[in-house]
Amino acid sequence: MHENKNDAPTSKVFYRPIEASIRWAGLLRYEPVILASISSPRNLPESLDCPRWGELRLYTERIYDGILNGELPFGENGITTRDIALIESPDLTVRHVDLKRWMRQHYPEQRPGFLFSRSERSAHPVISLETGQAMLVERLALKSALGLYKRQLQELQEKHDALLKQSTAIPACAQCPISDRAEATYLNIIGGMLDLMLGQAPSGTPYSSFKTQEAVVSALVAHHGGAMGIAERTLNGKFATARRRLRSASL
Repeated sequence: MHENKNDAPTSKVFYRPIEASIRWAGLLRYEPVILASISSPRNLPESLDCPRWGELRLYTERIYDGILNGELPFGENGITTRDIALIESPDLTVRHVDLKRWMRQHYPEQRPGFLFSRSERSAHPVISLETGQAMLVERLALKSALGLYKRQLQELQEKHDALLKQSTAIPACAQCPISDRAEATYLNIIGGMLDLMLGQAPSGTPYSSFKTQEAVVSALVAHHGGAMGIAERTLNGKFATARRRLRSASL
């Protein structure tokens, strides 16, 4: 929201609490309407026909909270006095430098433009304690899940390698048909491995660099094209059968 030439200046040497909260909420263009609609600079109405009114009330309460708890120096008309009798006075003010110092210490994630320059807002990104803790918890959960998926992938890879060795040791497989149970087992393993390779963790992290079944097929043909059954048409058919079989087994 941009101010026009008739708007009050964004930054001042000192502010009344309501003036500071108006700027904090980004509602400077509504300042005349807000000031004309309130009877007390501290006890604001529950609602007002103004955007983000709830935010403005919260910011006003935070400023008064800082004043009442001795965190934010205050005075009258820009002169610091700490006279508690001023709390309900419309002439109560806080200095720009004190407000900026207080906000940096108690609300470091907040950097409104009337207190902080553009370079200050961009050069010193701040992560709140709550956000940092949430990111740490998410990171630990992701690390644990990744370890589990790596172990599962390793087990599937070992089973896959064992199947490849078995197929090499028995070249005349057409003459030695496997049982329906064994075929179902192999198809489930292949389907599960393929879904895992193409899937992603709950956090959105892919389990592998393969994005599509076609990419898996191309890689297999490129690396093992000389082995029996490693052909694009055969692989696509087997993979499709395996994935269908796995889905039906999960129902």
